[in-house]
Amino acid sequence: MSAFAESAAAWEPLTPRGVAAFARTRLSRLLLVQFVIASLAASALVWFLSNSCFTVVRAAIRNLPAAGVIRSGWLEWPDKQPQLLAEGRFLAFSVDPGHSGQLRSLADVQVEFGRENLRVTSLFGYAEWPYPADYTIAFNRIDLEPLWGAWEPEWLAIALLALVGALLLTWALLATLYFLPAWLVGHLANRDLRRRDSWKLAGAALLPGALLFTVAIVLFNWGVLDLIQLCFLFAAHLALGWVYLFLSPLFLPRRNAAPPRDNPFSSSPTGRPGQGNDSAAARDNPFAARPNPPE
Repeated sequence: MSAFAESAAAWEPLTPRGVAAFARTRLSRLLLVQFVIASLAASALVWFLSNSCFTVVRAAIRNLPAAGVIRSGWLEWPDKQPQLLAEGRFLAFSVDPGHSGQLRSLADVQVEFGRENLRVTSLFGYAEWPYPADYTIAFNRIDLEPLWGAWEPEWLAIALLALVGALLLTWALLATLYFLPAWLVGHLANRDLRRRDSWKLAGAALLPGALLFTVAIVLFNWGVLDLIQLCFLFAAHLALGWVYLFLSPLFLPRRNAAPPRDNPFSSSPTGRPGQGNDSAAARDNPFAARPNPPE
């Protein structure tokens, strides 16, 4: 058995060799490592939501007036002038009944409440959604502050569980799509890689990119990266999965070579001249010296 097959170090999906090791390990170990990395990524995202989004939402609610409501698709707002409710580095909330454009935030994403619709502006442009005409939505500090305070921890817990489940499901679906290219690379490179093992390798090849984007989220939340750099690293983490998908099969052992064929010009059973039954070879050779018959 090769040293690769004897190794039980299928724990680190950081190198192509480490990713290749998951092809030869149990499925339960791959799922455990995926769960750990999915938990890390989800925790980073929830920390980002809590630090960069939910704190701004809480501040915006505190700056709402005591009376206000969205009724029949219409915002009942006492003032016609634009007002900035809260602003962070990533997210900002404002009210501009006529969408006059007088109030521009430096945040990456600005949520603006108009008289008839909600406008979200970001680096990629803006989008608008009309208020629901059949619902009445509270838009005041008195109603929203206790409601948000009661549900904020639950929303963070739900987001954590939902993100972990979504990542595991996404990785399983992508591995189902990616295992054929991984198996084809292994087949062309004469590597010992079965189809079911290529599925595990494809699932492990997605983990380095997930770790890269997890670090990117942490750096973005610390202010080291801006939104453009974060988007670039998001695209890079997708490409990194393909890099590991094509490189990792090359670190698997080669398939066993075919046994040598028998030599048709050899008189021995093993195909090597000079070996085998000498008497049988002498009988088959018409030029061999024959013993004299007894007198």
